[in-house]
Amino acid sequence: MAKASKPGKVVEPLGKKVSEDSLSPKVPSIEIPHALSVRQLADLLQTSAVDIIKRLMRNGIMANINQVIDYEAAAVVAADFGFEAHLKPWPAERTAGVIGEIKRQQLQGAELSGLKPRPPVVTIMGHVDHGKTRLLDAIRQTNVMATEAGSITQHIGAYQVEVNGQKITFLDTPGHEAFTAMRARGAQVTDITILVVAADDGVMPQTLEAIDHARAAGVPIVVAINKIDKPNANPELVKQQLADAGLLIEGWGGDIVCVLVSAKEKQGISELLENLLVVAEMENLKANPSRPAVGVVIEAELDKTKGPLATVLVHTGSLRLGDTVVVGSTWGRVKAMFNDMGKRLRKAEPATPVEILGLNSMPQVGDTLIVVATEREARALIQERQLEMQQQPSRLPKSVSLNNLFDQISAGQVKELNIILKTDVQGTVEPIRSSLERLGMEEVRVRIIHSGSGNITESDVMLASASKGLIISFGCGTEAGARRLADVEGVDIRYYDVIYSLVEDVDKALKGMLEPSYVEVIDGRAEVRAVFSSGKTGRISGVYVIEGKVGRGASVRVWRQEQVVGQSVVSSLRRFKDDAKEVTVGYECGVGIKDFDDFQVGDILEFFRTEKAG
Repeated sequence: MAKASKPGKVVEPLGKKVSEDSLSPKVPSIEIPHALSVRQLADLLQTSAVDIIKRLMRNGIMANINQVIDYEAAAVVAADFGFEAHLKPWPAERTAGVIGEIKRQQLQGAELSGLKPRPPVVTIMGHVDHGKTRLLDAIRQTNVMATEAGSITQHIGAYQVEVNGQKITFLDTPGHEAFTAMRARGAQVTDITILVVAADDGVMPQTLEAIDHARAAGVPIVVAINKIDKPNANPELVKQQLADAGLLIEGWGGDIVCVLVSAKEKQGISELLENLLVVAEMENLKANPSRPAVGVVIEAELDKTKGPLATVLVHTGSLRLGDTVVVGSTWGRVKAMFNDMGKRLRKAEPATPVEILGLNSMPQVGDTLIVVATEREARALIQERQLEMQQQPSRLPKSVSLNNLFDQISAGQVKELNIILKTDVQGTVEPIRSSLERLGMEEVRVRIIHSGSGNITESDVMLASASKGLIISFGCGTEAGARRLADVEGVDIRYYDVIYSLVEDVDKALKGMLEPSYVEVIDGRAEVRAVFSSGKTGRISGVYVIEGKVGRGASVRVWRQEQVVGQSVVSSLRRFKDDAKEVTVGYECGVGIKDFDDFQVGDILEFFRTEKAG
């Protein structure tokens, strides 16, 4: 708005210009979260929700009073009302993973008064039919039968046993795939892994995979050689096979605890439990039971009569009856809690698994649970998380790739390059492994966390995702499910058929010399519904956005009956009579394309951009 001139004039100091900003009143600033409802924005700007809705409509956004909008849209509205918007940072506890929160507390150690020893959380892994389930049953029954009479019913996929007055928590997970899938989501819930190996069958492919997954997680391994009651049992051969796989047990020059057991005959169970407590003591596991609870969902189901049920493992703090909790993208108030025996609890302390009742909808396995003070805070956090999930592919960093490796090394984010190596034949693994491991530098070392022959599987992709690693394929393919999962998780898969090229690419990536590769990203598509004359500029298309979004200045190609008839950039973008910066799916707009006006009704406009891979 123009201002009336004032008598006199401003005298500028020599060599210094007085800016208009210094003469104008300071614009008030305001912090806006990543997402909020229209009503919340109106309260924040101290205006009516109707005025907010009108402003949003002018910007091509149709929203009601309860609809959640993102920061960018809210910042534009705030500017219209004379505010300078700033993005409100995520609270540290909300963005940190569960295990990150626990490690942060343990690192602070003595600085945090209230840290107390907690029970270890144990997962059992191993090859199929080697006795994992029977061992779990034997542990549970042996322990409970010592204290209670009658049969035992396991209500939830986790339970606690007590040994010499100390508790141990067991997770009943279906093998290393589930273990790694949860870890990939930031829910590293396991403190110790029991590796079950059958004495009559020995080390098998899934045994080796389980070892690699446990090592990649940095979790201590306790070996249980099962089925020693069988006549053809050969524990010494199993120990030799484990040594060949790089797992050196006590007595064979290593420090891995090994216990001989028979789940069928209930032999060696007490010794196994006692050894778990020894390993747990060495790990120095602690948590603060006095603070509000933080935990992770390990199982979820929808009960016909009770509604959503979630089995939660409390990591730190204490979960109490009546607490308001946020779990992933849902929330609720804890109406009831049950332990693995179906007994009602009023409080669950660290490392305690409980089934909770009272959530509004069913959460996902691996979701983080946190206790919040009020329902209002819970709703606000859910809205933020919903937007975070929508923006996750673009906002969260992907796993390491050869293209971004040097940048991450330079930024100090990568100290190890974790590689999953898959080859067409087993004989090729060792030469490639030794060649790659020699490439390590002072800043980063190359670590082959898993290797094998055969096609790349979903298990390989989950391990790469959880370990922030990449997959190298030599002469082998990728299963369809694994390929889709790699796209979702952002895992880099590299294919080679010449060892020299493979080693050279990794070497160049470590030194920052690898030529970047580029990929095309489709941002949106629109269908031409009408064609209009636009004076001197020729003709423009009236389109309906059928997918994604269209932005001014975006690259665009025109498809007509599966043929590209033109390619250029968007020169103009209008909603009604107003210029627009961006139009999203479900809206109509006018699109002008530089040096192209031969539009026909039915044409498809494809909007794209080219970006550096990785």
